[in-house]
Amino acid sequence: MINSTLCLEVFRRCVSDFHQHNDVDAQAYNPYQYGSAAHLLYRKHYIDTVQWHLEDIVRDPQIDPVAGLALKRRIDKSNQDRTDLVEQIDDHFLEAFAAVKPDLQARVNTESPAWAIDRLSILILKIWHMQEEVNRGDADAAHREKCSQKLRVLLEQQDDLSGSIDELLQDLDAGKMRMKVYRQMKMYNDPALNPVLYKQTS
Repeated sequence: MINSTLCLEVFRRCVSDFHQHNDVDAQAYNPYQYGSAAHLLYRKHYIDTVQWHLEDIVRDPQIDPVAGLALKRRIDKSNQDRTDLVEQIDDHFLEAFAAVKPDLQARVNTESPAWAIDRLSILILKIWHMQEEVNRGDADAAHREKCSQKLRVLLEQQDDLSGSIDELLQDLDAGKMRMKVYRQMKMYNDPALNPVLYKQTS
């Protein structure tokens, strides 16, 4: 079963693996067994990690406009891949809690477990890169101190979010919460739903 401990272990390994080469075009190697929950989490976080760096690159004010547009489309595809992986993680939870009979008073959470895990994935990236800023040798002391303060908040947020995810999973397992998933149904990537796209074929 996926829990916050497994997520943190996998996400930290993944972001560390990426920064061994620090290349958005490098071939990813997933060290976990195919089909395992850890393998799925690693794939998810690798997408997030690459996209984090793509978002940095595309903000270069000197970027060639053609290259910038190609990068923006790559980011759009990455966002769709990210959403698809989140929904696969939710499928894991739907299967895991399929036999649980919720209490009559069971509530539905504001977000599914996988979307909470998605936030934890992004948070790990924030922590990694804020730690880099704290350690920057070419930055002045004021910058490093400001980043240290932000890092402390991010670490506190990590503890709170991890605890909340585990509490949600425990409540789902006990039937106190109801496992319910709404698919994202993104429209802008669908040529049948985006008017800019479907009007070109009519």
